[in-house]
Amino acid sequence: MCKDYVYDKDIEQIAKEEQGEALKLQASTSTEVSHQQCSMPGLSEKYPTWETTKPELELLGHNPRRRRITSSFTIGLRGLINLGNTCFMNCIVQALTHTPILRDFFLSDRHRCEMPSPELCLVCEMSSLFRELYSGNPSPHVPYKLLHLVWIHARHLAGYRQQDAHEFLIAALDVLHRHCKGDDAGKAANNPNHCNCIIDQIFTGGLQSDVTCQACHGVSTTIDPCWDISLDLPGSCTSFWPMSPGRESSVNGESHIPGITTLTDCLRRFTRPEHLGSSAKIKCGSCQSYQESTKQLTMNKLPVVACFHFKRFEHSAKQRRKITTYISFPLELDMTPFMASSKESRMNGQLQLPTNSGNDENKYSLFAVVNHQGTLESGHYTSFIRHHKDQWFKCDDAVITKASIKDVLDSEGYLLFYHKQVLEHESEKVKEVNTQAY
Repeated sequence: MCKDYVYDKDIEQIAKEEQGEALKLQASTSTEVSHQQCSMPGLSEKYPTWETTKPELELLGHNPRRRRITSSFTIGLRGLINLGNTCFMNCIVQALTHTPILRDFFLSDRHRCEMPSPELCLVCEMSSLFRELYSGNPSPHVPYKLLHLVWIHARHLAGYRQQDAHEFLIAALDVLHRHCKGDDAGKAANNPNHCNCIIDQIFTGGLQSDVTCQACHGVSTTIDPCWDISLDLPGSCTSFWPMSPGRESSVNGESHIPGITTLTDCLRRFTRPEHLGSSAKIKCGSCQSYQESTKQLTMNKLPVVACFHFKRFEHSAKQRRKITTYISFPLELDMTPFMASSKESRMNGQLQLPTNSGNDENKYSLFAVVNHQGTLESGHYTSFIRHHKDQWFKCDDAVITKASIKDVLDSEGYLLFYHKQVLEHESEKVKEVNTQAY
C-alpha cells in the first residue's frame, strides 16, 4: 500500500453541500453579515470570512511579492509618544512588540476575545498595537488607549506620576494572562491549575526551591511559576558577593575584568545555598522537629523568554537610593549551570561552569535591554531592541535611532530580555525554530 489519500467525488460533493447549508443557517441567525463565520468540518475553532475590498485588491496588485528583510528594513520600528511620564510604559511596549513569538502570535491574528466587553480587553488592544507598530507608518504612535486600559486594570499604576518599568511589566503580563484565559489556547490545558495561554507559554518558568534540613539532610522541594528573576547587586544591603574565579577568562561570553560584576555573578549568587540561621528554623518533615536549614534556588523549567531584573532601586528604613553599579551582560547566555538538573555539579556552593555545555536547549540570545537614567526622584526610561540579526536600535519615546552592539553592552541595564535560541516541541522534543534567524 502506498498510504496515499483517496478522494471520493460523491463524498466531496456531500461535504460541500453540508458546508453550504451550515453557512446559510449561520448567516440567517447572525445579526451582522460582517460577523459571519464559517466552521470547518471537524474543527472547533471558528475562522472569520474575508472578502477583499477594492483598496485591498489594489494593494495586493501593487505588492505581488513578499517583503525581503534587509539592513535598511524598518517595519516594526515606530516611536511612541510620551503621554506624561509614560516612558516606563513605552520602553516595555517596545520590548514586548519585539519579542519574536509574541509578535508572530499577534500578527497572525490568533487572539479570539471571550470578554463580555471587548473594548476593555488588554489583549485586543495589544493586538491593535502590534498592527499599528508593524504597519509601516513612520510617524510616532499615540498609545492613549493602552494607557487608559492599564489605569482601569492596574489601578496602582494610574495617574501621571513616574512609575517603575519592572512593575509595569509584571502588571501588564498579569492582565494579559487574565484576559487570555478565555482563548482556545488558554482553555486547552489538561491541568485546571495550569494556564496554556500565550503569555504563560512564552514568559513562565519554573523556580525550584530546595530546603535542606541540617540535622537529617532531608530535602523539601517546591516549584513556583515565575515571569522574571530579580537579582541583587553589589553595593546593596546584601553582604556575600561571589565574583568570577580568576582562572576563568570568559564565562557566557563575558570577558572577566577584575572588579566588574557580570550577569553570571548575579546568577551564581541567586542560585547559591543560603543558610537560614537559628532565627528561621523550620519544621522538618522527616525529623518532625524544628531545625536549622539551608535554602537553594535553581531553575526547574526555563521560559522561552527569560527576563532578568536588576534591583537598582533600594528602599530601606534609613534611605531610598538607586544603585548605579555597572553589570556586564553577554549577547548569548547559557543557563545550563543554573538548572536544578545541574545541582550535582556544584561543590560546596561553588558553581562549576563548563566552557561549552553543548546543550543548545538552554542557550539564549539578548534581544532587548531597558535602561533607567537619573535618580529615584527624577529619571527617564529608554530601551535598546534588536530588530533583526545584529541590527540594534535605541527607543527613546518618539525617537528611534540606530545603535551599536557596544552601545547596548556598555549601557547600565535595568531589565534584560533573552530569547531561547532553539525551541522544542513539548512532547516530541523536536527542534522547530532557531530564533537566530529573525
